[in-house]
Amino acid sequence: MDKTVWQRWLPFLAWPRLRPNEWRGEFNAGLTVALLMVPQSVAYAALAGMPLVTGLYAALLPALVGVLWGASSRLSVGPTALTCLLVAASLTGMAEPGSAQWVDLAVWLAVLSGLLQLVMGVGGFGWLLNVISAPVLMGFTQAAALLIIASQLPALLGLKGPLASLLTGPMPDLRAAAFGLAGVALLLAARRWWPRLPMIVIVVGGAAGVSALLGFAAAGGAVIGTLPAGLPSLYVPHWPGLEALGQLVVPAMVIALVSFLETASSARVENQREGRRWDDNQDLIGQGLAKLAGAFSGTFAVSSSFSRSAVFMYAGARTGWASVVMVALVLLALLVLTPVLYHVPRAVLAGVVVVAVMNLVRPSAFAQLWRVARVEAVTAAVTFGVTLLTAPRIYWGVLAGVIMGLSHFLHHRLHPRIIEVGLHPDGSLRDRHLWQLPPLAPQLVALRMDAELDFAAASGFERAINEHLAARPDTRHVCLFAQPINRIDATGVETFSQLRRQLADRGITLHISGIKLPVERVLREAGQWPAGDPLLRAYRTDAEALAALARLHPDPPDLPAAAI
Repeated sequence: MDKTVWQRWLPFLAWPRLRPNEWRGEFNAGLTVALLMVPQSVAYAALAGMPLVTGLYAALLPALVGVLWGASSRLSVGPTALTCLLVAASLTGMAEPGSAQWVDLAVWLAVLSGLLQLVMGVGGFGWLLNVISAPVLMGFTQAAALLIIASQLPALLGLKGPLASLLTGPMPDLRAAAFGLAGVALLLAARRWWPRLPMIVIVVGGAAGVSALLGFAAAGGAVIGTLPAGLPSLYVPHWPGLEALGQLVVPAMVIALVSFLETASSARVENQREGRRWDDNQDLIGQGLAKLAGAFSGTFAVSSSFSRSAVFMYAGARTGWASVVMVALVLLALLVLTPVLYHVPRAVLAGVVVVAVMNLVRPSAFAQLWRVARVEAVTAAVTFGVTLLTAPRIYWGVLAGVIMGLSHFLHHRLHPRIIEVGLHPDGSLRDRHLWQLPPLAPQLVALRMDAELDFAAASGFERAINEHLAARPDTRHVCLFAQPINRIDATGVETFSQLRRQLADRGITLHISGIKLPVERVLREAGQWPAGDPLLRAYRTDAEALAALARLHPDPPDLPAAAI
């Protein structure tokens, strides 16, 4: 079999063989991300409502499979805050968090979303991800970040119930609150003044030491507790029933789309730096296989973390070998270091999650978007609002944003920009009414449509021509500047045929300038481009058309040089 075929299905075969002096950079990058991955994985498992050890499971086989079969070898695959929130939101009301039924349903979510990504990647449907626009993703992630922070506040503040219990419930655990708030303060300070320090490891390790010295766990404080050591075993989820499985379909679709958009944000950066074209379909395959590997390890759906991927590149990773090193170190932690995590207060884990997602909250982004595109700003705001209002079913926010975005896109396609053009003094053809330009010639309607002549634009095209003809009944010539039209379909051909018959019945000559060869070929094959028709005149360039149209004027004006 050809080597390129092997590399298509086994992309890790294309990884470079490293020389001994190059391994140092890969090891340092893997170590740096592993120090970040271990505490984050445990914290994100809590966010997903899963047993804490499953966070470490999610950083093992899924991370390895994701990098081996992905096209972007420097992505950090594993637990992420947004995907974990989606998992928790999707299962709320279906089972008790942390229960065996909850784990089963989370695994089924990973199976469904992983299969969807795998099918999309193998079938070459990566382009479908474009249905989620940047404003939709921005509105959703900001709302999700607020929901994540709100979900972590009870544990962060040592509350013994929901956030409302701060006013009406029992007295919070002030020691837990001290651990959590001190952890947040240290992490924020490190982000500003000591960004190179592995502060998450320092904070989690220091909190574990202080907690053990003070006997926090023995006094009833909430800590991580005992984590089972050893490798995950093969996990086969129980059949949940068709009704429960049906409830997971829409959340699985949203998880698949949103998690891959997380991947895309990192993958584009990596491939741009390397000067390569991003293979989105191969990364879809890698992400889908990673989710399936996580499912059969008994853990939740994984994704690519933008922040950890950035750390990979910042720390000097050049290949996927850095991820292999990272997985090996996480495995070592799972086998040896789980007792060290016993005394870590859960308030500190909540602080890790809160600090990790605080960067996603950017209110100024809405103001910036409003200045650029108000309709898209409204789309982002609606996505934001629906996400908050429908919590915990937050995937409705994404669906609402997608529907609004597609509706706006469809509105533009159904209402193409069609203008009457005139000759500007600089020699260009511009909107005649906007620039107050004279007609190109008497008894002439000169139009330009900035769209494809397909089923979506055909009705608007026909309506625009009829409106101009009705407003100017003395018209003897219609000129279509067709350079922007790069495609025509069957509906467009039918509309063009009706236009020719309508104009011919009224003795009006149709002039067409700059028609593209693919469009002309379709019209010829449809018999709508007859040679020698005196009422159909074609010009290859706008300059040629302008010269011919000028001769329609009894006293032709001087044309600017740029037009000729």
